[in-house]
Amino acid sequence: MPSDRLRKSRHSPKAGLRRKPPGRAVSFPPRQSSGYLVRDAHRAFQRLLERRIAAYGVTRGQWYFLRVLWIADGLSQRELSARVGMMEPTTAIALRSMERSQLIRRLRADDDRRKVRVFLTAKAKRLRNQLLTLARDITVAAEAGIGPRDIDTFRRVITHMTANLDRIAD
Repeated sequence: MPSDRLRKSRHSPKAGLRRKPPGRAVSFPPRQSSGYLVRDAHRAFQRLLERRIAAYGVTRGQWYFLRVLWIADGLSQRELSARVGMMEPTTAIALRSMERSQLIRRLRADDDRRKVRVFLTAKAKRLRNQLLTLARDITVAAEAGIGPRDIDTFRRVITHMTANLDRIAD
């Protein structure tokens, strides 16, 4: 039975950051790696979502911005970039594409002319329910055969893991 100190350290966010002694082969199969499994699941979600939203003329890159703007329309370009988790130059390129697709319009803020605010067009607003329904259907399909308690546990655990990793990164 491991001591309390070892048991606690194994579950602390920084516990896995210690190095192994040199000369010993490290074994870490992908199926034991939470990061690998999350990436695998994320890629499967993305592939399916990308195929489904393409029928509506929306790309995966545009999807992330639409998701944020459907919740908070009129954000500054900088705020939008931060919420989506993209660098500002990447955001600018994506927003140009969204303007060409008539999904958004950018306007200078009345209170500060240096700020550019991003607003959804009527077209993007009309797509909201259809695209969110597609996304929800993909989630339902992914969760098929998994009990509600397990899904709740998964969501709590993945949220906690994300918080742990955010703390380490800061």
